[in-house]
Amino acid sequence: MKMNKAFAGDRLTASTVDGIGSLVLDNPPRKNAVTLAMWRALPDAIHFLAGEAGARVIVLSGAGATDFSAGADISEFPTVRKDAETARVYEAANSAGFAAVRGARVPVIAAVRGICYGGGFGLAAAADVRLADETASFCIPAARLGLAYPADAVMDLLHGLGSQLARTALFTGQPIPPDQLLAQGFLSDRVAAVALEETVLRLARQIADNAPLSVQAAKLAIRAVEEGDAALLSEAAVIGASTVDSADYAEGRAAFAARRKPLFTGR
Repeated sequence: MKMNKAFAGDRLTASTVDGIGSLVLDNPPRKNAVTLAMWRALPDAIHFLAGEAGARVIVLSGAGATDFSAGADISEFPTVRKDAETARVYEAANSAGFAAVRGARVPVIAAVRGICYGGGFGLAAAADVRLADETASFCIPAARLGLAYPADAVMDLLHGLGSQLARTALFTGQPIPPDQLLAQGFLSDRVAAVALEETVLRLARQIADNAPLSVQAAKLAIRAVEEGDAALLSEAAVIGASTVDSADYAEGRAAFAARRKPLFTGR
């Protein structure tokens, strides 16, 4: 099944093919910088993919072959972030975008090539898995712009980068060597530019072919532990318990006995 839908004046494109969702930051003239309209549309786009479009996994990427995202589109700041009042509105949309990625019902894979700065870095940090190619460059320049990085995005950085590297990145505003991000575990893998798409799609296919309820329970449990959220942990336990009576569990057992590939339906 194929479905697609555009958001934020075609600056955010969402599509699915056979259970693999694609969410593309589509603003190449600005190195895929995220406009206010795009921040506001992110929750709807992810809800569409994980719901109506039936995605079992979502791949987040930047349009074109050069950049993931330069972060928030600062060309808008004189209007949308000109004072404390407008900044609060802007930052609420910012936070909702990060939360949509972090809280997506299905796993989100960030496929990073080229520039991954500021808010783009934050979106990648909110994703479940991050893969980058050899061209990827990472930086959080908020301190050099006179801005504070959103607190919820800092949480994602702490989880992904670790305490010391997160502090260094935020305090200095200097680029972080990708090899250091790989060694720290922020990146799942770093591959040649020509291999990124194939590597990401292979991982996405492996996830999409597994039992959706099992994957969702695992994602919720990981989030609950990372965030120290007892309510999320209880929700993960409920979903986990429901797998025992699911059709997918019966299918998994039958497929194992028959030595064939299981066909999971999410029920």
